[in-house]
Amino acid sequence: MQRETLGLLLGFVGVFIFAGTLPFTHLAVEHLSPVFVTAGRAALAGLLAGSTLLILRKPWPARKHLSTIALAAVCLVASFPGFSALAMTSVPASHGGVVLAIQPLATSAISALIAGERPSAAFWMASLAGAALVIGFTLHEGGGALEVGDIFLLAAAASSALGYVLSGKLVRSGYSGWEVISWVLVVALPVTVPVALLASPDDPAMIPVWSWLGFAYVTLMSQYLGFFAWNAGLAMGGIAHVSQVQLLQTFITLLFA
Repeated sequence: MQRETLGLLLGFVGVFIFAGTLPFTHLAVEHLSPVFVTAGRAALAGLLAGSTLLILRKPWPARKHLSTIALAAVCLVASFPGFSALAMTSVPASHGGVVLAIQPLATSAISALIAGERPSAAFWMASLAGAALVIGFTLHEGGGALEVGDIFLLAAAASSALGYVLSGKLVRSGYSGWEVISWVLVVALPVTVPVALLASPDDPAMIPVWSWLGFAYVTLMSQYLGFFAWNAGLAMGGIAHVSQVQLLQTFITLLFA
């Protein structure tokens, strides 16, 4: 199998996992605060990631990569989960899935700016057409105006796009896909753990089981395991091209929702 084809397949696996993020976040924030869902998922995933790195005796990242890892953490640990959780308190998961279809264009644009990728003119035209459809749908649903939830979703899309590009660059630097997300989560632990503890529910037993199931999914799958395949796919198939697989995420999210 060609490297580019394998990259696309791995990208699809990651997208399939990520497609459940908004529906399961919606379940979680019905009875858990957006702050707890954001920090808690990252804290628990970070503890799992740290344990995995210790067991496998992985060395600390090179100093020259720490700033990139830290910025990726801001995007993928704080901004995207936080904005997504806030959005899910005001718009349906199905609506959010359509708005996030703008991610491929955002990822391609950022990869061209900071990763040096140069997609063809036809590629850009197709991406812009898809983005135009997304914006048209969003305005139509909102009666000609953006809702607050839409603003949060657009911010989430921009955050994830930058985080994906940074992760792809790190994989190209010699780290495996799972190592990148593991270190991203670990460097964020000094912030995510105390925030999660402060924002935790007073009586966890009173939280319905479906909210905890939603929280469990976004913790294990969306925040950690999904990136194993996604980061590797970006590096193998090219950030801009593999990011277009995200267009399928909208339809899978609608099925989840």
